[in-house]
Amino acid sequence: MSYDESPWEYTELPARAREAIENFVPPEELVTERLARYADVRPRPADHDGDTEELDGAVFTHHFAEIPGDQETVRWHYVETGSGEPVVFLHGMPDSWFMWHHQMAALSDSRRCIAIDLKGYGQSEKGRGDYRHVGAAQQLVELLDAIGVHEFVLVTHDRGTVQGDHIAAAHPTRVRHYVRGEQHLYHFNPALAPHDDLIAEAPWSGMMEDPKRFVVASYTMVGGLPVADEDMRRVIQEYSYPGITRAVPRYNMGSTFRKEWIERRRDLISRWRSPITLIQGWDSRTQPREFFADARERIPYAADVDVRYITGGHFWPLESPAEASALLRKVLG
Repeated sequence: MSYDESPWEYTELPARAREAIENFVPPEELVTERLARYADVRPRPADHDGDTEELDGAVFTHHFAEIPGDQETVRWHYVETGSGEPVVFLHGMPDSWFMWHHQMAALSDSRRCIAIDLKGYGQSEKGRGDYRHVGAAQQLVELLDAIGVHEFVLVTHDRGTVQGDHIAAAHPTRVRHYVRGEQHLYHFNPALAPHDDLIAEAPWSGMMEDPKRFVVASYTMVGGLPVADEDMRRVIQEYSYPGITRAVPRYNMGSTFRKEWIERRRDLISRWRSPITLIQGWDSRTQPREFFADARERIPYAADVDVRYITGGHFWPLESPAEASALLRKVLG
C-alpha cells in the first residue's frame, strides 16, 4: 500500500492552534526590527579539536571525529562537558550543539554531557552523502561507538528528534531514557508544516542565503519568549558556517513531515522500549499541546511515558533555560 492509499487521517486542529498557524509568517517589519539588533554579529572562527570555552561556569571542550559513512567520510563536531552517565543532546533547526549549553552546564556536575552538531549543521559534515533521517541517525550511533558511548540518555529537539526516533527504535537497549522534544508524535495536520516545501526549495529560492535573517525569522515565527541577546548572537553564528544553507535542505528534498509521521506511526513508535519523557513548549505553534494529551496510550511498549510542558514556545531550551534545566535534572534523577 502506498502512502497516498494509506488510511492515515489527520487530526483536526484545535481552535487555538488554528489561530496560531494562520498568523504563522511574522510581519516583515517585526523581522527587520529584530534583525537590526544583531546587525553587528560577525561570523565566528571555526573551532579546533581540544579547544575549550567556559559557559555558565562549566568548561566545554570541542571535538572533531572522522567516521566512515557510506561512500563518504563524515566529519563530526561535538562538544562535551562534565563526567558520569552519558547524556547525548541532539538539536533542531536552525540550531547547533549550542542550543543545549545551559542544560549541559546544569547537568555537568553528575553527567557526561555530549552535544552533537547534526550532519549539515554547525561544524559537522556538509558534503554529499546519506541525508535520510534513518541513515544519518545510524551514522550518529557510529560516532557514539567511536567515542566509547554505549548506553546513554538521549535528549532531542525538533529535527534532532526525527533522528532520535530512529535511534530509540533501532537501539532500544542502548537508550536508557529518551527525552523527546518538539516533534509530531501520533497526531499530525499538514497545516502545521507550511515550512516543509519552503525548506526543500531553499537552495533555489535563496531563503537561507542570509543566515542571520533566516535565524531571526525562524525564532520570530515559532518562538514564544524572548531569547537572551548573547544566546541569540551565538545561534546566528553557529548557523552561519559555510555550507549549512545548502546542506540542511537535503533532508527535506528526500522526505516530508508527512512521510516522517507515517513512518513514526507505522514502524518506530512500536519499537521504543526505554522510559520516554515528552517535553513540549506550552505555547508551541507547530506542535500544539493538545496533540500530546493521549501520548501514554500511543506509545504502548515503552517502559514508562511522561508528558511535561515548559513555559514558552518551540525554542524552550533557550527561551526558558532555567526551567528546562530544572526539569531535565528532575526527570533524569
